[in-house]
Amino acid sequence: MPTDGGTIDSAAARALLAEVAVRTPLVHSRVLSELVGGPVYLKCENLQRTGSFKIRGAYVRIARLSEEERARGVVAASAGNHAQGVALAASMLGCAATVYMPEGAPLPKVAATRNYGAEVVFPGPTVDECLVAAEKHAQEHGAVLIHPFDHPDVVSGQGTIGLEILEDLPDVRTVVGAVGGGGLMAGVAAAIKERAPDVKVIGVQAKRAAAFPPSLAAGRPVRIEPQVTMADGISVGRPGELTYRLVSELVDAVVTVNEESISQALLLCLERAKQVVEPAGAAGVAALLEHSYAVRTPVVAVLSGGNVDPLLLSKVLRHGLAGTGRYLVLRVRLKDRPGALVTLLGELAGLGVNVLDVMHERVAARLHVEEAEVLLHLETRGNDHCDEVVRRLRGRGYTLTLS
Repeated sequence: MPTDGGTIDSAAARALLAEVAVRTPLVHSRVLSELVGGPVYLKCENLQRTGSFKIRGAYVRIARLSEEERARGVVAASAGNHAQGVALAASMLGCAATVYMPEGAPLPKVAATRNYGAEVVFPGPTVDECLVAAEKHAQEHGAVLIHPFDHPDVVSGQGTIGLEILEDLPDVRTVVGAVGGGGLMAGVAAAIKERAPDVKVIGVQAKRAAAFPPSLAAGRPVRIEPQVTMADGISVGRPGELTYRLVSELVDAVVTVNEESISQALLLCLERAKQVVEPAGAAGVAALLEHSYAVRTPVVAVLSGGNVDPLLLSKVLRHGLAGTGRYLVLRVRLKDRPGALVTLLGELAGLGVNVLDVMHERVAARLHVEEAEVLLHLETRGNDHCDEVVRRLRGRGYTLTLS
């Protein structure tokens, strides 16, 4: 498929990736199939080398450089997945790589990037600062900047996912996946629409970092200031020129999902599909939870990555459990007298609640002299059980605040 910036050719890209990228499995999801009302499959790019789809595009881009260009080295800016993809691809092709990462980038991603052979530099706290530093490095040292999404070779590499989906599930009718800068779904849409134009392709953005909807409305790439989102892997302030054009022409819709849906999707992937994914990687599943009406089955949701920091994973899982009524946080006022806390915990035991954590505070400006407050982290059995707990404690005269 020709574009103003070059040709999108995922078939040629696949030949380059034959001994490099893993052909990731397409796994049926019973729970999502029941939710949507038809067959749902997960394309498990979280099981790809480096833990995400990024190795596909990065390798194709670097492999197509001339020997003289590779001898000068490559440079990239990334918070994680693109960094690892560039680092591994460069090492496989005998090319030096420098990656600019933001201060505070997840330590596992930094360590992995270094282990793949790249030099890691921290120029500042944001990805934008990293990109500026990478561009300066390219100008000063003659290195080739490997853009995370806005290049035909990168898009072609990501599009090999679409070819695999069509071959493994010829009757697929909808493909759903995450959109940050747009390289993944631009490539997938280009590969699929050329061969099966009736297949619906849907991109998904985190509502707090959704640059594509306003860009599509304006008819051009528009810059936004992303808010903080757990799906940091798709938090991009502006679509690329190439990816905007491809998405606007080939992707049928770009929808947004909220933080609660993302956390519940991650929990579902872990608990029911046995797949460890990062929040951005679960965006396609989150779209099925929020927008199941928009898909035709059979549907494939692309799990785009699994590089999640364990500390973030614990927080997101707790958020997801709370959303499904299986984790409840309460502040409870009680009389500051012997046996009051034991009585409260006895009430909870009688309700079948598992107490995970207790913080007992007796001196605070908001409390009366004879009052104490307890912060409780509780494991519950669902929303009905949470309602029962709150109702029972209030019925016993306790003053509650849901945190």
